[in-house]
Amino acid sequence: MINDIFRGELVRLTAEEPETVGKAFSVWDRDSEFRRLEDNQPPRLWSVKKIKEFIEKEHEDQRNREFVFFIRTLEGDSLIGFVELFIPTWIHGDAWVGIGIGDRHYWGKGYGTDAMRLILRYAFQELNLNRVSLDVFSYNPRAIRSYEKAGFKHEGRQRNTLLREGSRADFLLMGILREEWLAQYGDSYDEATRVEAAR
Repeated sequence: MINDIFRGELVRLTAEEPETVGKAFSVWDRDSEFRRLEDNQPPRLWSVKKIKEFIEKEHEDQRNREFVFFIRTLEGDSLIGFVELFIPTWIHGDAWVGIGIGDRHYWGKGYGTDAMRLILRYAFQELNLNRVSLDVFSYNPRAIRSYEKAGFKHEGRQRNTLLREGSRADFLLMGILREEWLAQYGDSYDEATRVEAAR
């Protein structure tokens, strides 16, 4: 058995109190580049209290369809971002994933890729899902490369969907199937299981 399904090579996935998350997001949201990479809505500045209330309401409304985790580094235990799965309906075994690394000190260093690999393992091994989908903005090549490393395939493009600083950008649609994930990672997780069992 894998001892800790929430622990990767660089990060671990955690649950956090709304107050902790509110404080983190109130800092991350001041970085308008982070907001433009994470969301297609105009950036807003919210207080810790308002973020906390939003998180509590959102979690209550979604309950069994949304799985939200927060990302902490293994070294230093810093809270650096979030990752979540949203399952529109269980019958199809399909989920959407969203991820954000709020602290730009950790951008481009593999933390997001490691967190994505963890959430995919959770999706396919624990929730027994068949596919995971995401969308990403065409002006975010760093995220696109990270998703490709995690095993996502390009599946489509919505052209001229976003307006950013007077220019139009596209939505890229990407997805990964359970069979693709198993082909890429199944053997490595089997090996990890054998090593753990031998200890």
